Amino acid sequence: MAVNTLTLDAVQIRLSGHPHGRVLLGPLSASVAPGQVLAVMGPSGSGKSSLLAWCAGLLAPPLQAEGRLLLGDHDVTALPTEERHIGLLFQDDLLFPHWTVLQNLLFALPPGPRAQRVAAAEAALVEAELAGLGARRPGELSGGQRARVSLQRALLARPRALLLDEPFSKLDMALRERMRAFTWQALAQRGVPALLVTHDVQDVPPGAALIHLGAHV
Repeated sequence: MAVNTLTLDAVQIRLSGHPHGRVLLGPLSASVAPGQVLAVMGPSGSGKSSLLAWCAGLLAPPLQAEGRLLLGDHDVTALPTEERHIGLLFQDDLLFPHWTVLQNLLFALPPGPRAQRVAAAEAALVEAELAGLGARRPGELSGGQRARVSLQRALLARPRALLLDEPFSKLDMALRERMRAFTWQALAQRGVPALLVTHDVQDVPPGAALIHLGAHV
């Protein structure tokens, strides 16, 4: 996995077809170093989700964007989603319910000898304190366990950066604290830059950069 700085360069998102092309967000410029987090907060309608969609290559009409997205020195702005190698983590774990936990993790791993892939998936379970649960299905796990599997699946895909959309919001307070700590430690260890969208300032890890977006009416 290449180590990269995630850079937003003069990003502006507009609503096309609206008089004067109403600006939802920006222009915004920021950089996220490997293993660090940029948190974006703001009310509904401030453009947080649209920013994540643009970073992932998923921004759809009537929204349109200007600016650049870079990973290291590589401009990925025009690349399709599958070529950006940017991971996504949502409020819902989005695990395949009819697959086992191990199968869900194997899905994310690059092709290779099965024994090596299984070993990598099992190591991820050990790291997440889920050793021995590979044969279970997601419905047999707690919410916190599913959240950890979802994170490990995202990281096993070796993303160059990770986008997090309110990833802790559906966990109770005790699980939220634990999942926050686990997530930030995992990203720091792997040197993965992350862009976090959240409504909860408690989600923002110590030392993270923080951007507040205003509402647009």
